[in-house]
Amino acid sequence: MVRRPAVAGYFYPKRADELKSLVKGMVDPRADKEKARAVVSPHAGLIYSGLVAGAVYSSVILPEKFVILGPSHRGQRSLFAIMDQGAWRTPLGEVPLDSGLAESLLRHSALIEADESAHEEEHSLEVQLPFLQYLKPAFSIVPLCVSPLADYGALEKLGTALAGAVRESGTDVLLVASTDMSHYVSRATAQKKDSLAIERMRALDARGLYDVVQKEDISMCGFQPTTAVILAARELGAGRGDLIRYMTSGETSGDFNQVVGYAGLRLV
Repeated sequence: MVRRPAVAGYFYPKRADELKSLVKGMVDPRADKEKARAVVSPHAGLIYSGLVAGAVYSSVILPEKFVILGPSHRGQRSLFAIMDQGAWRTPLGEVPLDSGLAESLLRHSALIEADESAHEEEHSLEVQLPFLQYLKPAFSIVPLCVSPLADYGALEKLGTALAGAVRESGTDVLLVASTDMSHYVSRATAQKKDSLAIERMRALDARGLYDVVQKEDISMCGFQPTTAVILAARELGAGRGDLIRYMTSGETSGDFNQVVGYAGLRLV
């Protein structure tokens, strides 16, 4: 079972040589790296958010296993949906799914379901792969889509399940929270609101992030998967969050009246 790319030719180039060239200009293999429990990475079109994603992936030691969590932009029937078998394809090749790690997640929480349909058109996980494929020759993933209906209690259970499955694997696993920040506001508003969420992420304050996004009406599409990842990272021993890079779409488009914000963090 191979999940074909849904946004190749739209969010990133369809031709392998063009995609590889683009990603090459967005990563820095010589950057200082730390071992991390998790990262936060954006998921817009690569010309807008790729410099942030490239910077954060360049800042960590990449293991051979990843669980990538993102928000569902198109809806899904299950609260937390994974694919547990097969592979995901991008123009740079196929990435195998880690069925063992997926099965462990399914055992750790009844809220997690195998649901291939949730992933068919969703872009938030797919756009992470070209960076990993460029920087890491061989790896496996578990893709997990989070429903916008997930409340804090459910996210706590997801965080516990993630930490339990990682521990059970007996190997290094990097958790990836895919999210963009403020959407379609002025750059000044984005910077002001996003800084409130970034402060909570740097403090590994999952409850604080969940609450401030709603209290301050921050249009951070992936705050729920990020909340769960922070909870899991803390349970796995993370002690701090580092902001690696922040920028907005205005730096690319020149339009600073209607921007989307992008933040890249590592949780170590």
